[in-house]
Amino acid sequence: MASPGGTLALVESPAQLLNVVEWAHHAAASGQLAGDDLHVVVLAPVNEVSRRQLRAMSALARDEGLHVSWHEPRHGGASIARTVRSLAAELTGIGRLVVGDPFSGVLQVVMSISRAPEVVIVDDGTATLEFARQWVAGEHLSRWHSVATPDRRRQISAFARDQISGSVRRRISSESGCRLSLFSSLDVTLPKVPVLRNGFGWVRGRFPAPEIKLGSDLIGTSLVETGVVDADHYLRGVASLVDQYAVDRYFAHRKEDAAKLAQIERLGLTVVRPDLPLEIAARLGVLARRLISFPSTVVHTLPLVLADTPAELLVCDIDDSWYTAQASSRSEDFLDEVSSSARHRFGLAAVAC
Repeated sequence: MASPGGTLALVESPAQLLNVVEWAHHAAASGQLAGDDLHVVVLAPVNEVSRRQLRAMSALARDEGLHVSWHEPRHGGASIARTVRSLAAELTGIGRLVVGDPFSGVLQVVMSISRAPEVVIVDDGTATLEFARQWVAGEHLSRWHSVATPDRRRQISAFARDQISGSVRRRISSESGCRLSLFSSLDVTLPKVPVLRNGFGWVRGRFPAPEIKLGSDLIGTSLVETGVVDADHYLRGVASLVDQYAVDRYFAHRKEDAAKLAQIERLGLTVVRPDLPLEIAARLGVLARRLISFPSTVVHTLPLVLADTPAELLVCDIDDSWYTAQASSRSEDFLDEVSSSARHRFGLAAVAC
């Protein structure tokens, strides 16, 4: 339990927990966090690979002296209410709330009832770019790949989410007296909101630089699973990269479908499902000299994580023909922004699939 006036962090993914550890490292070094003032609450997802990575990240966080507890908010319709009730005592009297995903329905419910005078949003990957855009535009917080649906029950649910999202916006705005800050590895700015830069100093200090070998590794994405990209086009793109760059290993995203990965294996690739976020897994063992990624968080994080190595990162943009009919109108612009901003920031080269 977080101590009175202490810090409570709520995370739902391995990347969020990694970034909380990085924030704690940064905050302790700057005198903003002391001793055992931080309690991390994991709100476990359903996806089994995500759960496995979260357990491994939880062990690393505990090694760093952080207190980590595990909750199951997604076991049935009443589980969220039970989780919120169980967290009520911990939310009372805390001085700082750290959250990893301002778009999460579970976290938005918790944030809407918290009265912590300070809120820190830690990076949740490239979704942070969309958070920054929506915050500046004064919009309700919703994911960039959300798809409209005619289903009435889903519409009612979306209406409820909008109400909670609006409440969260008001809760963390400067007008409410809340001190809001953002801890991010991305190059974003928010009016009147301090942005602390995450340079992955903890990862680089904790894990030695990997051995670099010749060849190419391909980094996978869950764009097919989220309904943004057509599976057949994606698989043809992977096959093209294998032929062009002699790729022999594929780092799977934690949300990629097993059947799709089996098809990728039939292309002659070794599929690796890391037990830790790629920002850590990339520093363990052997890494290819050339890394190829589709537009995703790693095109912004790996240049920082691997800055002390000769590894080269290339970005493969998504062709217009790859998008599904269900993809939101924002998808293409958003992924183009992810790719172009990384190329500009780090001088990454683009490749064609």
